[in-house]
Amino acid sequence: MFERPKSGERALLIHPEFGRAPDPADTEEFRLLAKSAGAEEHEMVLYSKPKPESRYLLGQGKVEELVQLVATYDIELLLINYSLSPSQERNIEKACRCRVLDRTGLILDIFAQRARSYEGKLQVELAQLRYLSTRLVRGWTHLERQKGGIGLRGPGETQLETDRRLLAHRVKHLEKRLQKVRSQREQGRQARKKNAVPTVALVGYTNAGKSTLFNHLTDADVYQADQLFATLDPTLRRLSLNKQQHVILADTVGFIQNLPHDLVDAFHATLQETCEADLLLHVVDASDEQKNEHIEQVNQVLKHIGAEHCPQLLVYNKIDQTQQLPHVDIGADNDIKRVWISALHDQGLNLLNSALSQYFDQQHQQVSLKLPLEQPELRSLLYKHNAIISEAYDPDGHWVVAARLNNQLYERFSAYIKSSPEHDTLSSEADFSA
Repeated sequence: MFERPKSGERALLIHPEFGRAPDPADTEEFRLLAKSAGAEEHEMVLYSKPKPESRYLLGQGKVEELVQLVATYDIELLLINYSLSPSQERNIEKACRCRVLDRTGLILDIFAQRARSYEGKLQVELAQLRYLSTRLVRGWTHLERQKGGIGLRGPGETQLETDRRLLAHRVKHLEKRLQKVRSQREQGRQARKKNAVPTVALVGYTNAGKSTLFNHLTDADVYQADQLFATLDPTLRRLSLNKQQHVILADTVGFIQNLPHDLVDAFHATLQETCEADLLLHVVDASDEQKNEHIEQVNQVLKHIGAEHCPQLLVYNKIDQTQQLPHVDIGADNDIKRVWISALHDQGLNLLNSALSQYFDQQHQQVSLKLPLEQPELRSLLYKHNAIISEAYDPDGHWVVAARLNNQLYERFSAYIKSSPEHDTLSSEADFSA
């Protein structure tokens, strides 16, 4: 492996397109990826051809041009905005005599820099090892099988085989540790369900301002920066919408176009918070000319991880860069569809809070519950959520409670539902004192 200097590396950026002309938006995003990784861009080389070549991905003439550029300007790194096969990566590296990194490797390097939590580091290492497993080459041959002789007998396998065996062992070890983390996360989700606290997950294209919004809503101290993938580790905080309503707000990793599915799979434990959320706040950079395309890219990733069924509320952020005022867009069904805010300048956050409160208020159902006296914790849970309308004893010695339940409480108390009246009035004459 190559050392990665903390100060960055002098890099040549190559952006190939096949079957179409290079898109300026794609090239700019590639620049941001390289910058986020700490690369020092020397030049952006654009390349367009009907289809990729099998040996170098690029044509022979373009590779010879890269060789000259590398030698002339002392280039240390070639960054190629495409997924290279292991043989293509080795061939270009051999020809240019410098390190080559494709789009997947570049994103992994950024992930490795951003991971701060135990879980995040495990996920990054696992993704790196799976990526590396296809790129192992023989480094030396002193461990090869020998013909015999004193002091000449090797362990019976080549160094390449040894590397593969050790790597497979490490991958298996990491998968076990991640499974334990997933179990712990699942326990946390079950505990939140038991306490009937809904979860709201922030999703969106990377650098849309999710972490800034998260910090301003919850007074958290999540790392935020104007760079791609500034946030990698999920963070959960309690958010009070009003005196009666509370939710768990989750900040998650940002998405990007052409995000390799292998990376999505590696971060499945993190993204599970998104799949299990009761509502997704889809944060969009309102100043981005490509915002509609980015919305579609995010929705594609959500579909890949199985979260396409989750309800969404679009939050258009960074309106301070568009000269717009905070406002909401109301749909034909009188529901709030979009909220326009500036998280950085605390503009429109009250509108967002009201939209969340309205959404969860609409999820309530009025029911009549029959609760056993030997389980007072059930009644306490209802009081905790201010869900009780009226209550009384019945002749059989049960609490009969008229309650207004959100979806989580409804699921929690489904076994005790007596009826679901539009309005269930309990007898005020019942001998009950709270």
